[in-house]
Amino acid sequence: MGSDGGVQPNGAPPRSGVSPARGDVAEAVIAAAGQGDHAAFAAIVEHYDDRLRALAFHVLRGGDDLDDAMQEAYVKAYRGLSAFRGSSTLGTWLHRITYTTCLNLLRSRARRPEPAGPEIPDQAAVEADPGQSIAGADAFERLLAALSLEQRAAVLLVDTQGYGYSEAAAILGIPPGTVASRLSSAHARLRSALDPGDVCDPSAGEPESMT
Repeated sequence: MGSDGGVQPNGAPPRSGVSPARGDVAEAVIAAAGQGDHAAFAAIVEHYDDRLRALAFHVLRGGDDLDDAMQEAYVKAYRGLSAFRGSSTLGTWLHRITYTTCLNLLRSRARRPEPAGPEIPDQAAVEADPGQSIAGADAFERLLAALSLEQRAAVLLVDTQGYGYSEAAAILGIPPGTVASRLSSAHARLRSALDPGDVCDPSAGEPESMT
């Protein structure tokens, strides 16, 4: 159900620097999609695909599961839109569907606990040639990959996509205070990677259980 404008081929990392400041789609489009209008739903997919795919990519760490997860999430969204009442924004609702779909997929593929991630790159590795714009994105992906699943999701939603703590909490199904705690631990670990002299809690990078 993806659209040409948002689909990233072959499991490539999607663009994650998209802010919810773009806003929701028009209510008339949401209503039409809820009544089964395929064109309206395609417009919703096109509007949100980059952000949803970025979340799925970082939860699943890319791989062959990404397209399956997105397909399943969009099917759930299409079937559930008729019951959407706007108690949250459409973007928050879609992100929640995508996140829970990815968690269920991880569990069903016996990928819990999460495999150990790569070591966070040292300062020299992060300081890439400024003439190669892709290097900065690669370093960011490597830094995120070294965080726990829960920390990655919080960083992506709040720091990269611009969601507030309450919205991120609704997406992740946790209290806002837990979002703040995960961000604090993630930021401490990222700072230690970027500045080896910075001392942080050695337990900050331990994965939390998926609930």
